[in-house]
Amino acid sequence: MDDIVRQALAKWPNVPSCTGWLMLDRRGNWRMRDEAAQASGSPGVPIRHEALLGFINRNYECDERGQWFFQNGPQRVYVELGYTPWVVRLSVEAGGMLALKDQAGNNLEPSAVFADDEGGILFADASTPPRVAVLHDHDLEVFADHAALADDSLSGEFRWNDGVKLPLEPVRRADIASRFRFVQSPAANT
Repeated sequence: MDDIVRQALAKWPNVPSCTGWLMLDRRGNWRMRDEAAQASGSPGVPIRHEALLGFINRNYECDERGQWFFQNGPQRVYVELGYTPWVVRLSVEAGGMLALKDQAGNNLEPSAVFADDEGGILFADASTPPRVAVLHDHDLEVFADHAALADDSLSGEFRWNDGVKLPLEPVRRADIASRFRFVQSPAANT
């Protein structure tokens, strides 16, 4: 968390939080959702300002109930999730090594891989609780180049770096939030 945010929290500790105004979409884009977007169920307008994106990413955290938020100075802005709290891009780096980077630019070292019943691929790391991230749909071809899929396309294995083979486990999309203990829509809980 940025020092300026910590200072604002200390100075104004009782600023009410807000919900519905910020969304992380299925492709890892941060979106502002005004009242019209919220009323219509629209994902809102993508945020393109690089400094603001950096500020959001540095101050993005999870509370004890599994609700993800952006700490905007003294105000906690709860985030609507298009799917998971993290979205990763898969790339082949120099030397043929694979890299997974989340929307904030951080590496994710997978310990588990899942295929959901809607064709999505998810990765989880070994942290406690595990950090789960959905693969950006533009990277499904890169994933397929490094996976051996069974006939059902929901199982098989993913060939990660250094000869590591991770089993591809089937999962229902509807079960992801409860399995990985996060709240997809804090606004729905208010």
